[in-house]
Amino acid sequence: MGENIEVIGITKKILREAIEKNTYWKDTIAPLPKSKAQWLVDNERIAEEDYCGVIALDNEKVCAFIYMIPDLLNKNSAKVYWMIDWWVQEQYKNTVLGTYIYNQAVQLAGNQILVKAYTENVKAFYEKQDFKVIASRLRYTLFFSLDASILMARFTFLKPFRFFVKALDAITATCVRQINSFKLGQKTKALHYEYISEVDEETWSMLKPSFENDLILKTKDYINWQINNNQYIQTPIAHKTPRKTLQTGMSPNIYLHNVKILWGEKIIGFLSYTVNYNEFNVKYFIVDKESNYELCVDALLENLIKSKRNFIFTDDTALAQAINQHYFSVFTHKVLKKGLAHNAIDFNFEGLSMWNRDGHFY
Repeated sequence: MGENIEVIGITKKILREAIEKNTYWKDTIAPLPKSKAQWLVDNERIAEEDYCGVIALDNEKVCAFIYMIPDLLNKNSAKVYWMIDWWVQEQYKNTVLGTYIYNQAVQLAGNQILVKAYTENVKAFYEKQDFKVIASRLRYTLFFSLDASILMARFTFLKPFRFFVKALDAITATCVRQINSFKLGQKTKALHYEYISEVDEETWSMLKPSFENDLILKTKDYINWQINNNQYIQTPIAHKTPRKTLQTGMSPNIYLHNVKILWGEKIIGFLSYTVNYNEFNVKYFIVDKESNYELCVDALLENLIKSKRNFIFTDDTALAQAINQHYFSVFTHKVLKKGLAHNAIDFNFEGLSMWNRDGHFY
């Protein structure tokens, strides 16, 4: 590590002051969008001295960052810290900086660390650390087009024909939407959708029983914080924004939609999803009873078709399988993800599940 590198643990209090002084939003790279930072500060579950991350600065420029979100375990309300992201700038990857800020983050969190998922490049590292696996699940990406970017990344000889590949991708997406519109037919004719910014008491009463065995404690206020659109900033002229951010939260079309699925006046389901570029990212999919499950899947597909997004992203196996059973997708990508808990966490995880909605802060 260089002599000019400064490593700072960022508490909620420090983050609030940084927002006011624009501390971390002066360089071409920012650790997270300012809207996301303010969203963290607005979370009443996070105490003033709780840590939200660790940042390394080289001459006041971000060179490494660990993003953490404090949370509460279900049943005993014990404080834990999700380790969301661990980023080190390319030129520092062969130094001790990455390991150093990781150890700092774990120490500042009192070893009370949860990891929802990790990438293959750090798999060997985590296998040597003091963690245990508390959940294994498949992460699904359901594609409803050819996805030009993936095609050109895999088959580089297609890059000179970018225009034609993108045109073919657009035609495929249109055809798939027409096929799925036909399959949808009149299935949702009796449904109505109420788009909301906050969960009300009636909706909370329907949702609450579904959270009994969740890993993370759910309250109405917590969900309303999790689904708050203030965490995002739309950038209509994105190429002219002065900086990039390490965390998702800025794009030309990013937006979160929260939907009460109604049959007459009865709430039979709740859907919350983020649209970002071509992505339809499912945050919450809750159904009041099993007999309404397929109908709520139909409601999700109707929202997907209307949004004109080309792929669904979810950790919900039942949902992904139901979509593929009743609708057409070009292909489905599956990858096994493991949730980790530090061995220092004194908690019996048996009987609780790490659902798609747990640790979902996209």
